[in-house]
Order: sequence, then structure tokens, then C-alpha cells
Amino acid sequence: MLDNHQKNIATFIHLSTFSRFIIPFGNFIGPIILWAANKEKSDFIDQHGKQAINFQISILLYAIIIGTISVPFFIFKLFNSMDIIDFRGFHDFHINVGEPSPLLYIGGGLGAIAIIGFIIELALIVRASLSARDGNIYKYPLTINFLK
Repeated sequence: MLDNHQKNIATFIHLSTFSRFIIPFGNFIGPIILWAANKEKSDFIDQHGKQAINFQISILLYAIIIGTISVPFFIFKLFNSMDIIDFRGFHDFHINVGEPSPLLYIGGGLGAIAIIGFIIELALIVRASLSARDGNIYKYPLTINFLK
């Protein structure tokens, strides 16, 4: 039988991922500290801790992939009209925004996907914390299980 202390710790493991808005890499540090300190106390806490950490690592991996794919589109567009060899300084530097290229649309589309993914991530964290509060096991979708 789960007591309120176990439910609260599992809830705080999920909610501690929001500490990234205050502390760099807080979305990893918070859950890892809470999980490592309490994983032997309960299987419920252990499962929620692993899920939260796996989800954050998966989100980081997906963000790196989207960033790696989208950054070259912006760089190619930026340097498309610039002569790299004959660069004379910033007085000759200008960007033509009158005619956007398909590369810019692709990069912007990937950026929009990243923003939508961020909003979905926040909603899933809240949903997982509410599930933990109610004493239910929650499995994040599209999560790679690094910790088993």
C-alpha cells in the first residue's frame, strides 16, 4: 500500500524537472537527486524516477537531433549571398529578407516543431506528476528506456 510520502516524492521527482528554468541542467539534477536518495524505499518511487530521467534524456536527444537538422538550413541561407573570401567587415554586411528561400521555410518548420514539442513536454510532465499524486504508474510516450 502506498502512503502519501511515497506519492509526494514521486510527484516531486516529476515536478523537479521544472527546476531547469532556475538552475542549468536542473531537469536532470533534481530528479536524479530525489530518485537516488529514495529509490530503495519503494518500487513506486523507483519506477517514477526512472521514467522521469529517461524522459528528460530522450527529450535532450530529440532536441539535439532537431537542432542538428535545422541549424544548417539557417546557415546556408545566411551565407548564400555572402562572399566569404572578399568579406570587408560589417559595413558591407547585409541580409536580404525580401525573398525567403525554401531552406528558411524548412528550418522554420523544424523550429515550430521544437516549440510544439516543448509545450507537449510540459503537459506530459504535469500529467505524470498528477498520476504520481494519485498513486498510478505513468509511462511517458516516445521515451527511450536508458535506465531499466
